[in-house]
Amino acid sequence: MNLLEVHELTKNFGGLAAVKDLTFQIASGEIVGMIGPNGAGKTTAFNLITGIYPPDRGGVRLEERPLVGLKPHQIAVLGIARTFQTIRLFQNMTVMENVMSGQHCRTHQGVLGALLRTPKQRREEETICEEAERCLRLADLWLVRDELAKNLSYGAQRKLEIARALATKPKLLMLDEPAGGLNEKESAELMDLIKQIRQSGVTILLIEHDMSVVMNVSDRIVVLDNGEKIAEGTPREVQTNQRVIEAYLGREEDDF
Repeated sequence: MNLLEVHELTKNFGGLAAVKDLTFQIASGEIVGMIGPNGAGKTTAFNLITGIYPPDRGGVRLEERPLVGLKPHQIAVLGIARTFQTIRLFQNMTVMENVMSGQHCRTHQGVLGALLRTPKQRREEETICEEAERCLRLADLWLVRDELAKNLSYGAQRKLEIARALATKPKLLMLDEPAGGLNEKESAELMDLIKQIRQSGVTILLIEHDMSVVMNVSDRIVVLDNGEKIAEGTPREVQTNQRVIEAYLGREEDDF
């Protein structure tokens, strides 16, 4: 069963087609990579799927439900979470508080309940803490839960962003260059984390320039160039696709 369906998604900025007639599907439980040269339209595609940009044409469906026209927070409630290329943490809040904040879209008790400390509010707060603990343990950050986010290493901050996204309880987790700036050890830990997230029942779509990451974790790969899909298939199929080699990596196939 397809969890996400993208059909002829198109976005123009002035006379430039940032994304043109993009069509692909993601089955529930898959890890799908999205690659392409800089400026290929990958992040624009993410922004269209998550409601940051409205498409000029085309559609996006999550479990058969149309997403076009919905606001980002509405799409998050339906089950899509994402991270960004640049780290967007609350730097002066603790690790635990950052992840707890990710559950804002799942909470129901308002200011009055918090002021009066009603039983429902206390139960909801306990649930928020339990879910934050689950996400932090999955990301191997539980032992630093009381540390300020700004004091974490760069690699740990990347993992914290993923943990916060997971706290929204997504069906689909979209990661925008999660390995950017990581060293070899941190990249290996990231690959393990991505696989664990999939094992927990979350489907994943990731943009990534680190070929060792995307080739090792992806079931399928979608390749963009100049806003258009030029190839789609298994990592091996993409590795041997001549158009991908020329557009993305030049003519040196050994770079994979």
